[in-house]
Amino acid sequence: MMKPRRTLLAVAAAAALTVALPAAAQAPSYKAEYRMSLVLGPAFPWGKGGEIWANKVKEKTQGRINIKLYPGVSLLQGDQTREFSALRQGVIDMAIGSTINWSPQVKQLNLFSMPFLMPDYAAIDALTQGEVGKQIFDTLDKSGVVPLAWGENGYRELSNSKHAVKTPADLKGLKIRVVGSPLFLDTFTALGANPTQMSWADAQPAFASGAVDGQENPLSIFTAAKLQNVSQKYITMWGYVADPLIFVVNKEVWNSWTPADREAVRQAAIEAGREEIALARKGLVEAGRPLLKEIEGLGVTVTQLTPAEREAFVKATRPVYDKWKPQVGADLVNAAEKAIAARKH
Repeated sequence: MMKPRRTLLAVAAAAALTVALPAAAQAPSYKAEYRMSLVLGPAFPWGKGGEIWANKVKEKTQGRINIKLYPGVSLLQGDQTREFSALRQGVIDMAIGSTINWSPQVKQLNLFSMPFLMPDYAAIDALTQGEVGKQIFDTLDKSGVVPLAWGENGYRELSNSKHAVKTPADLKGLKIRVVGSPLFLDTFTALGANPTQMSWADAQPAFASGAVDGQENPLSIFTAAKLQNVSQKYITMWGYVADPLIFVVNKEVWNSWTPADREAVRQAAIEAGREEIALARKGLVEAGRPLLKEIEGLGVTVTQLTPAEREAFVKATRPVYDKWKPQVGADLVNAAEKAIAARKH
């Protein structure tokens, strides 16, 4: 009667070995280093968010997951618009990406670039932290990446070297650098400007030489890049679009980690996202908006539009909004409009 018992023990041992194998096999599948793509480095809230995420991941995974930052989209020779495709293909392991830069590949991300959709920070939060944000994460998941958390580049305010801009007519003929998005080209064309698409690396010398008159970017970028030194002497606070950022991981990389490590990376992203959003809004949400005083102290004229002045820009860009609504997805835009209308101020 001993023989069957031995056989049973052998089967049990083999089964135990089979169960143990996946865990053992996972160790070699971890890379020594993971590559995170960023448009901006740690001098900016965006890059700082990447640094915070990487540090938290290292700590939460006891050093099993080490991340190296590649700012300036350096893994893609600086081409921001190729970042999402590269992430999906595994050229990049993870990224904190701009909804604008990824919108050519994921049309729903154009939602955040719809002119004058989000009037305040509460409106951004109503979208990213609510049902609309979940829908967008589902879309990204189906597109082949794993979205984990939201960050923020911020409201894109207008600057130029010529004069204060208070009305759409003031933009007439101004050469404005924009990112590579057809929606941005449509918006600035509707306002009578001459939108010029170029990378950020090319834009700064173009401002200095006067080849390009102006640009639109969050104020944290204006100050960190010292744009007042390249003739950007006039800023208009118009809050026409904001640029949420998204923390994502390549799907194959994600699936190569243990469930516990995945959860650690997700939690690290959520925490880093919160900290990064606070950095992006610093000086703009406090009483008196101290960042504007700081910028004025650099010899820059800051124009804050009255509600009536802002409405003239809203009206001028309404045809663009209406044209893009079906392209983004009418249901998604309607859901966004409802969430914003119901927001708590």
